[in-house]
Amino acid sequence: MRRGSTPRHPLERISIRIPPVTAARSGVIFATGTGGLIMTKVRQPAVAGSFYPADPRELREAVGRALAAADALGPAPKAVIAPHAGFVYSGAVAASAYARLAQARDRIRRVVLIGPSHRVAFRGLAASSAEAFATPLGLVPLDREATDALLALPQVKVRDQAHAAEHSLEVHLPFLQVVLDSFRLVPLSAGEASPAEVAEVLDAVWGGGETLIVVSSDLSHYLDYHAARRIDAATCRAIETMRWEDLDEDQACGRVGVNGLLEAARHRHMAVRTVDLRNSGDTAGPRDEVVGYGAWVFDEAGTGAGERGVVH
Repeated sequence: MRRGSTPRHPLERISIRIPPVTAARSGVIFATGTGGLIMTKVRQPAVAGSFYPADPRELREAVGRALAAADALGPAPKAVIAPHAGFVYSGAVAASAYARLAQARDRIRRVVLIGPSHRVAFRGLAASSAEAFATPLGLVPLDREATDALLALPQVKVRDQAHAAEHSLEVHLPFLQVVLDSFRLVPLSAGEASPAEVAEVLDAVWGGGETLIVVSSDLSHYLDYHAARRIDAATCRAIETMRWEDLDEDQACGRVGVNGLLEAARHRHMAVRTVDLRNSGDTAGPRDEVVGYGAWVFDEAGTGAGERGVVH
């Protein structure tokens, strides 16, 4: 669960003065053409200062160090699964997936981000009515056109409360802001939904090379180190073979999104590679109770990604 306090105004209407093109310093990607005042509805950060640094310079440096230490070999993936714990615990594992996006930084223009709802229970997937999500690095604009199209599906509804204090999406944004150029976000908080329902949503916004799919999930929770390694290895096998049927809710807190991606990837004959598999006992915590983390990259058929399996 999230550590830290809930923001008083998670969807706050604020005024932003923006130059004619891009406010690169703040990460704002909106432009007016003539400058001036823009009114936009922003989802404010909920876990800055607890899950990751609140100071912009410190945050950018932390993300940069994690990316620099990661292996960036291989083609830029179409989709990734990455963890969402505090950066000190899972940041290096997440970076192992995000580092592979650097070569596509000017190509990816839309990110579809699905993560579990830890605080609000609901059926289906929750979209946001915000126009942007904020982090200490600036604003990430939402793709309103894509979001509005998804709202035509019965399993997708606007539920701002599901996003207000949720960390599973937010912690990915600084990595995306550093590794990519300008992009628009389609954030979806996952409640109870079938693999087919999630796959239908992904298919609707799949797009081409301009679209990246990110599924947010940690693995086993609060087992001892060796038990966690056994369970997480089984989870890894299920993901590598795209058998969502072999996953249960105790193996991955983001199972709803993971299962939907596996369903979509299986039908598209994609290749999946494990690029990291560790737990908090390997990174920054004790080994009596650990949380598992993994990173996987999914390549479109015909990209020459190579064999499935762990990439060292």
